[in-house]
Amino acid sequence: ERAITPKTILVSLMAANNEIGTIHPIAEIGKIAKAAGLLLHVDAAQAAGKIPLDVAKMGIDLLSISAHKLYGPKGVGALYVRSRDPHVKLAPLIHGGSQENRLRAGTLPVPNIVGMGIAMEIAEKELPKESQRLLQLRQQLHEGIVKNLDGVFLNGGWENRLPGNLNLSFEGVRSEKLLMELRDVALSSGSACASGSGEPSYVIRALGLGDERAKTSIRFGIGRFNTTEEIDYVVAAVTKAVRKLRG
Repeated sequence: ERAITPKTILVSLMAANNEIGTIHPIAEIGKIAKAAGLLLHVDAAQAAGKIPLDVAKMGIDLLSISAHKLYGPKGVGALYVRSRDPHVKLAPLIHGGSQENRLRAGTLPVPNIVGMGIAMEIAEKELPKESQRLLQLRQQLHEGIVKNLDGVFLNGGWENRLPGNLNLSFEGVRSEKLLMELRDVALSSGSACASGSGEPSYVIRALGLGDERAKTSIRFGIGRFNTTEEIDYVVAAVTKAVRKLRG
């Protein structure tokens, strides 16, 4: 609300953060945007298929989704555009053809679009049960690690967090060195967008936790195909690697 100025026309933000899993209060922000006569765009790449989303109840005017984040094909996404109250008008991205209501010319990738539709149907059907399963796996992962290791800190809060996200800092252990020790486990020290930069996570620093905490942070992402056995394996692998590096 404080960020809005007389020149503001659009509020744009994530539904949920990709690094620490924080779910933003979209419905409250939607009310603020509407009261100021502004459009609200939500990037739901991380949230779609993971948590319930309702464009009407949340006051969302534009919503972007990426198929591969909910187990659909890579290379396709969707943009929801509100058609009334208000009717959102967009300028064309690519001119020349009548595709996508003349907003984006070019042949549509029909197999990818169908695949995305099916993936979304499955995600919606499985969401309640899958959310509970992911929460249990996340609890198993966190409890296993903190039982074996001291100096482990949670980044972000437990409340309003994506069920499959766990971001931890390991005191005295640089994240890039830990990743090198855990080559057979898919992990990240920041966002995929910033991979290879070598810089500590700007998201962790934005929490006010400092560079040291950011340089020792690891993001664990738990998904539909992960099992309890895999969680046990990761707990053991992380424990062994952290003890080795601290030694």
